[in-house]
Amino acid sequence: MQQLSSYTRVCLLHYHEIGLKGKNRKKFEAQLSDNLHHALKSFHIEQPKRISGHILVRVHEGSASLELARKAACVPGVARVSLAYECAPTLDDMRFLAVSVLSRVGEFSSFKVHAHKSSSTIAYHTLELNTLIGDALCEAFPNKRVQMKAPDVTVHVTVVNNVVYVYASLERGYHVAGFGARDSFDVDEDAAITQVGIGGLPVGTAGKVMVMLSSGFDSPVACWQVGRRGAICVPIHFSGRPMVADTSEYLTQDIIRALEPYGCVGRLYVCPMGEVQREISLVVPQSLRIICYRRIMFAVAERIAHIEGAKALVTGESLGQVASQTLDNIAVVNEMVTLPVFRPLIGSDKQEIIAQAQRIGTFDVSCQPTPDCCTLFMPKNPETHAKPSMVHAAWDSFDHNAMIDSLVDAIEYVDFSQCISYRAPKEKKDFHATLTA
Repeated sequence: MQQLSSYTRVCLLHYHEIGLKGKNRKKFEAQLSDNLHHALKSFHIEQPKRISGHILVRVHEGSASLELARKAACVPGVARVSLAYECAPTLDDMRFLAVSVLSRVGEFSSFKVHAHKSSSTIAYHTLELNTLIGDALCEAFPNKRVQMKAPDVTVHVTVVNNVVYVYASLERGYHVAGFGARDSFDVDEDAAITQVGIGGLPVGTAGKVMVMLSSGFDSPVACWQVGRRGAICVPIHFSGRPMVADTSEYLTQDIIRALEPYGCVGRLYVCPMGEVQREISLVVPQSLRIICYRRIMFAVAERIAHIEGAKALVTGESLGQVASQTLDNIAVVNEMVTLPVFRPLIGSDKQEIIAQAQRIGTFDVSCQPTPDCCTLFMPKNPETHAKPSMVHAAWDSFDHNAMIDSLVDAIEYVDFSQCISYRAPKEKKDFHATLTA
């Protein structure tokens, strides 16, 4: 008598954009395989490998778990994750697994079978497989209907190199916790089912970016957005130390740990600029303080970006959300840098940003209130439409070059091991971190 436990369960990872990369496709697939191997190392997996437009993940000894699939779904580049049972290309095995898979998906009313062959010598045509396996399912589930268009469940039978992979996908909403879900899976422990992945491109295929990261809601989401597009993220956090407590520095580290499943952060730089802000507040008109603070921040971030070899700056700014984020004020701050400045959230409102923070797992950390450089020496009436001539006059009223030099010299850093593509710059390899969590 056949037993489900006698079959091995593996992960089949599907991607979308990588499939459109033409001659560069192998590079993207190789990077995705390496990123998966690193992200899933605690599950003792074999090196992932490409099979017919999928990435196959197999556990060294045993079967892939639901938890492994959930973690794989968070790796940028993965569009869908299918937990599939593997068997020989015999009709008995395929029919048995199809019935077993469908019996473990929970409530459903309609289904269909989708067979696919690639590089196989199996005798059956895909239409024959659809019919033969469909007959077995109709016999096992007489009260369920076959529905070719938009069924509740599709049972997939994929034949690659004379090996068969059987799994199900739920078409009417994912009943399984996929990417972004923090709860346990609401399916049978032995289920073989497809769930949503993060999509995007593998981290390490789009170069480095310098992310201006706070402990708030916005910038962590911006960091995630560019990481999902394949960028290696190197955050820099501007702390109000020594004028305020250093709590924000440790919350920022907690945010990076929350982003660990996505594997996009290599190093965090911390710049204590409380003293510089105090000096600026003594000489610059109140209404222009924030703009001068941000010009300093941008200049420092670009300096570190050049050291890191980063090709762009990234901020969490949303148009019009606060005084410094109006078009006029963004323009006078942008004057400070020559690198491109990416603002992934520029058209998002706060509720959209908070919803995304909840989804990616940074929300709880960002909810914790803490003083930082953004709240230090804040003016009562900040300028919302700064004129360049006014900003330049205020900027020339203090020795900004000396301030920038001193801040760059005072920068500290903490390395993280989540991004295997990150390479530390030679210029700061002997720069010892003074921050500990």
